[in-house]
Amino acid sequence: MAFPESRMRRLRRSPGLRRLVRETTLSVDDVVAPLFVRSGTGVHNEIASMPGVAQMSVDRLTEACRELESLGVPGVILFGIPDKKDAIGSDTWNRSGIVQQAVRAIKETCEELLVITDVCFCEYTDHGHCGVMAPDIHGHQRLDNDATLVNLGKQVVSHAEAGADIVAPSGMIDGMVGAIREALDDSGYDDTAILSYAAKFSSGYYGPFRDAAESAPEFGDRTAYQMDPANGDEALREVALDIEEGADMVMVKPAVNTLDILWRIKESFGVPTAAYHVSGEYSMLKAAAANGWLDEKRCALETLTAIKRAGADFILTYYAKDVATWLA
Repeated sequence: MAFPESRMRRLRRSPGLRRLVRETTLSVDDVVAPLFVRSGTGVHNEIASMPGVAQMSVDRLTEACRELESLGVPGVILFGIPDKKDAIGSDTWNRSGIVQQAVRAIKETCEELLVITDVCFCEYTDHGHCGVMAPDIHGHQRLDNDATLVNLGKQVVSHAEAGADIVAPSGMIDGMVGAIREALDDSGYDDTAILSYAAKFSSGYYGPFRDAAESAPEFGDRTAYQMDPANGDEALREVALDIEEGADMVMVKPAVNTLDILWRIKESFGVPTAAYHVSGEYSMLKAAAANGWLDEKRCALETLTAIKRAGADFILTYYAKDVATWLA
């Protein structure tokens, strides 16, 4: 049955009517806050390219987590900036590593806050790539997939031992979810969930994050193991593989440029699906708002609502604290 135009207008004529018939509602329950942790005490290093975001020492991080918990934010995802880097990123499985310290501190002070740990190597390797590098038959450096899988297993076990609720492998390494599930189960952490960055596209929108995480590659780029932004069917194949290997949840990254992919994944698989509203997407809104070109609150909420409308069950966003405040 066709809807008369007058009926459509009638349902928009007041805030109360618009609220009553609204199809998608964004809430604080839908957001996870990415946080950057480094060594030291009292450290709060603002990221110039990401206004409002900072690298924090564990003591300042736990303060931030207590505030997020009090505002109703359900979880955080941690990215570590280590003091020591080497060719294989060995500090990732150090029981006294910066992420492991942070997980323990948060769990001691925030009873309800979920702690997700990003699982990768780019912040921890001296070359900035997402795993072990080795020469191919032509002498060119490439990522050694199998050697990286072994080290991913060590990393996730150390995170689970520290108390992480969820581990989130982000390197797009072939077979990573299966290797991680096996390592966790064999070590007695079968209740630790996996959130896989299953459809992570190679993107220019990650630039500010690399400032925050100090993880820019020393040579080359990551196009050989991150997805081509032109491919959609490939994303569904990647997601299917990760679910088959044991992923409990999957993620699409970046969010705004992949809303079609997000929709297809949710429709095809029906598993809990996240989207990462990445650093560049956040920083563009911040820059435009700082220049008076747009209303930051309105545009940020509109963007995050669109991500949820496209199928995201939850959104990793640097606006998490703002969302909690704006929607209170």
